[in-house]
Amino acid sequence: MPELPEVETVRRCLAAAVCGRRIVSCEVRHPDVVRNLEPALLEEVLRNNRFTGFRRRGKYLLGDLESGHVLVVHLGMTGRLFVVETPCELAPHTHLIMELEGGAELRFQDVRRFGGLYLLTGPLDHSIPGLAAMGPEPLDPGLTEEHWCRYLEGRRGNLKARLLDQRLVAGIGNIYADEILFACGISPQRDLASLNRVERIRLHRQMRRILTEAIDDGGSSIRDYVDGRGQPGGFQNRHRVYGRKGQACTVCGRPLSGCRISGRSTVFCEHCQR
Repeated sequence: MPELPEVETVRRCLAAAVCGRRIVSCEVRHPDVVRNLEPALLEEVLRNNRFTGFRRRGKYLLGDLESGHVLVVHLGMTGRLFVVETPCELAPHTHLIMELEGGAELRFQDVRRFGGLYLLTGPLDHSIPGLAAMGPEPLDPGLTEEHWCRYLEGRRGNLKARLLDQRLVAGIGNIYADEILFACGISPQRDLASLNRVERIRLHRQMRRILTEAIDDGGSSIRDYVDGRGQPGGFQNRHRVYGRKGQACTVCGRPLSGCRISGRSTVFCEHCQR
């Protein structure tokens, strides 16, 4: 599933390529991807409208429209939202096409159809459950080390599972939870409440560092992810634990271990992450 770095990379691509261009036409090719209104109404609202900006909240893309509406897109497991400057043959599982002035197209493609689109009539009104209960953004300048330490006080539960919980912190998924915890030298099997102040600060610093570096590399392309221009990311080449069970740890050389936490595969080094 695209996580914060991948969604942020798509957001930046779309902000540069799409904002200000009139939407000449819109075609919903599979109605199930539109979640909170009739597809025909979505087509009507988008037609002759313009995107004025793109934002991100956790793993959600928020497209602000000239009309005051907000198009919310969740990429799910295999979703792609990308611009094609010179229209070409449609790939399978292309569920929405917006023709932009100048001939380009904005396409939404999703093999497994776990992603979806919502149209809001104004500012975020908490009508989308995943947005309503979302925790703070890990890269928010206001989330300082001191604020983070206070924020974690009294919170319990398996550390890896809590990092995956969007109610604790927004946008982190399986890839970056593994990478962050390895960089911290903290076992994913620890209880969140057991972290001392030094470990909480280390978690804050490594979380921000790794997410920032992943954005700079355009995200991680494991299977389906491409950015808003259809290009793969490069951070997968820098993964130190994710997807590397049984391979040598890049620090100590011992084989990396694996387990399942909250139903998700987890890779870590038993020696380096005590």
